Amino acid sequence: MTEQSIIGVQLSPVGKIYHFSVPEGIHIKQEDWVLVNTARGRQLGRVLVTSIEHPHNADEIQPIERIATEQDLEVKEKNAEKEKAALEKAREYLKGPRFEAVKAFAAEYSFDGNRLTFYLNYEPDAGFDLRAFLRDISRSFRDVRLEVRQVGPRDMAKALSGLGACGIEKRCCSRFLTEFSSISIKMAKSQDISLTPEEITGMCGRLRCCLNYEYETYEEARKNLPKRKKMVQTPMGEGKVIQVLPLSDSVVVELPEGGPRQFTLEELQTGKLAEKTSAPVESPPMPEEIKGEVEILSYGGKPAPGSGSKTGREYGSRRGKPDRRAEQRGNQAGNRPDTPRSAKPPQQQTRPQQPKEPPATGKPPESGVSNVPHRKKRRR
Repeated sequence: MTEQSIIGVQLSPVGKIYHFSVPEGIHIKQEDWVLVNTARGRQLGRVLVTSIEHPHNADEIQPIERIATEQDLEVKEKNAEKEKAALEKAREYLKGPRFEAVKAFAAEYSFDGNRLTFYLNYEPDAGFDLRAFLRDISRSFRDVRLEVRQVGPRDMAKALSGLGACGIEKRCCSRFLTEFSSISIKMAKSQDISLTPEEITGMCGRLRCCLNYEYETYEEARKNLPKRKKMVQTPMGEGKVIQVLPLSDSVVVELPEGGPRQFTLEELQTGKLAEKTSAPVESPPMPEEIKGEVEILSYGGKPAPGSGSKTGREYGSRRGKPDRRAEQRGNQAGNRPDTPRSAKPPQQQTRPQQPKEPPATGKPPESGVSNVPHRKKRRR
C-alpha cells in the first residue's frame, strides 16, 4: 500500500493552510488550483505545499476532488462579484442606529453558489440580534442558504490591512501570518519592553503579534542567567541583580560600594574580570597657529614690552573718560590699578573755533547781500 501524498491548500489570501490528500494518478504542482470539500461547502483553493511529512490526524484528512479547470476559475470570478454586491447590502442594512457596534467586512459564496456566509465583527455585549438580522437580510437572498460567522478584531484587521503600528506599509497579519498565536503580557516582560498600551498594542486593539517573534530566543538566553533581585557573587564582591540582558549574555549587578556594574556570565562563573580592549581614542585636532600680528592686551599694570598696546585704563576708556567698571572691580579685589607714570592722561578733543558772527542789525538780509555792515568812507 502506497502512502498518500499530503498537500497544503490555502482557501483565502494569507489564510490558514489546510491539509488534503491527493488520490493516486493525480500530479499536483505548487500554485495549482484544486477543488476541495470543506465544512462550508465546495471551494477552490491554491496549493502552497506539495508534500507534508507527518501531518496531524492523518486519518481525518479529506482527499481533493480534482484539479480546477478554466471554467472553475471563471465561476470563482463571478462569485467574487456577487460577494461584493452582497456585502454592500449587508452594510446598508447595518447603517441603522441599532447596529453601531456591528461591522460587516466580508461575504463569501460557496463554489456552487448555494451558500452565502457573512463575516461580522461585534462584541458579545453589543446587543446584536442575530436572528433578526438573518430574517431581514434573507429577503434579498431567497435562493441561497445564509450563515453568519463572528470574527474577532484580529481577523478584521487582517482583512482590512493597512499601515502597521511600526510603520511598515502592510501589517504582518496581512502579509505572511496565516494563523494567530496566543500573545500574553509575559512575552513583553521577558523582553524588557515598556508595558504602556501604546508600545505593546497593535492596530486591532490587542497585543501585538510581533511580541512572539523573539520570545523563544529571549527565554533560551535567560535559562543560564540569574534572575532579577537575586544575590550573586561577582569578581568585585556580592551584589543584587537589578537587570538582565539576555542578548548580551550579561547582567547588571548593584554593588554596595561600587554601584551598578555589568558582568558577563563568564565573569560570574570564573570570578575573574575579562580583559576588555578599549578602542583607541583619537586626540582632538590641535588649533592651527595664528599667523600675522597679535595684539596683546593687558588689563592694569604696565603693557607687555614691545607690544605697543595701551593699558587697561586707556583701552577701556571711551571718549576720553576712564573705565569706571575696571576701577570698581579693582576696588573690590583690594588692589586698585594705578596709572603708570609714563602713561599720559588722555587729551580732550577740542573742536575748531568758528569765526564770530557780527551782531544782527535787526533787518533781514537781502538776497545776495552780505550781513557784514559796510564801513563809512573817510573824507579826504
